[in-house]
Amino acid sequence: MPETVPPSHPLVEPHPLAEPRPLGEPRTWPRDFTDRLTAPLPGVRALARIAREGKLRPAAETLRQIQQLPFEPGPMPEAGPTTVALTWAGHASWVIRIGGLTVLTDPVWSRKILGTPARVTPVGVRWEDLPPVDAIVISHNHYDHLDAPTLKRLPRDVPLLLPAGLAPWARRRGFTQVTDLDWWEAVELAGPAGPVRIDFVPAHHWSKRTLTDTCRSLWGGWVLTAPDGRRIHFAGDTGYGHWFEEIGRRYRDIDLALLPIGAYDPRWMLRPVHTDPEEAVRACQDLGARCLAPMHWSTFLLSAEPPLEPLHRIRAAWAATGRPRSDLWDLPVGASRVLAER
Repeated sequence: MPETVPPSHPLVEPHPLAEPRPLGEPRTWPRDFTDRLTAPLPGVRALARIAREGKLRPAAETLRQIQQLPFEPGPMPEAGPTTVALTWAGHASWVIRIGGLTVLTDPVWSRKILGTPARVTPVGVRWEDLPPVDAIVISHNHYDHLDAPTLKRLPRDVPLLLPAGLAPWARRRGFTQVTDLDWWEAVELAGPAGPVRIDFVPAHHWSKRTLTDTCRSLWGGWVLTAPDGRRIHFAGDTGYGHWFEEIGRRYRDIDLALLPIGAYDPRWMLRPVHTDPEEAVRACQDLGARCLAPMHWSTFLLSAEPPLEPLHRIRAAWAATGRPRSDLWDLPVGASRVLAER
């Protein structure tokens, strides 16, 4: 019979979690984080090959699928101090209500980002409909995840939680509550139901924003833990690899994994840094997570797969595991879901 629950991790003592660090703590970091890469970055030969193949965007005959991309904006659910609720604004941007706080992940409300065609679905949440924002978490500094025009719309005293080495970028733009973290480090935010813990965890990716800053800041995902222990893993942007099992060992009982499923073709080039749908399902199993919410698709056309292919493949991969269909949160852009209490 197929498995109906996530595989359990070995019965070993979990690694103790780090004590939360002070918010706004000044830090000194290495000059670069190249040693954290889990695969070499594409070299001249790879760039020449992609230029020859010209396979950077979906084939023209598949672009009619854009009209079928799921977009169902609706009112966000009411969220009290004990509610954990999510709304997908598109791409890797989520509005997470947890422990009475509102946290935005990689907020991109811009219609267009540098070097990329304009978004093909609108933002799923109007800016004016957002509740007061209590914190922002950023996975890395690529333009489709760290969007300066969107951040400029925020109060300068909103807490920004960033990867190591990225705090100077934010402080130069006037933000005053800036905390950058290394992998496995955490902070706590005070909420009406108790502290919400937010941990920075590894990912298989890289960073670059200008011609001279390759890997000068770190990259990763975040684990958000509600006062009652419910957990969400936001993977940011990542390839598939060993870090998912390690995260699952350290953070037991993850309720929901927000995992990228798009921007994966051509596979020979993008495999190290972008999970495809089947790998996202494997990552969810490695994490020991109960539910999976796909993201990083249907918003910006960043690579060559047909626009609807990630949705079809994630549904098929999930069905093949035999796990409950209701635990795949394949939300349309703009939709919300409330995480059940344990």
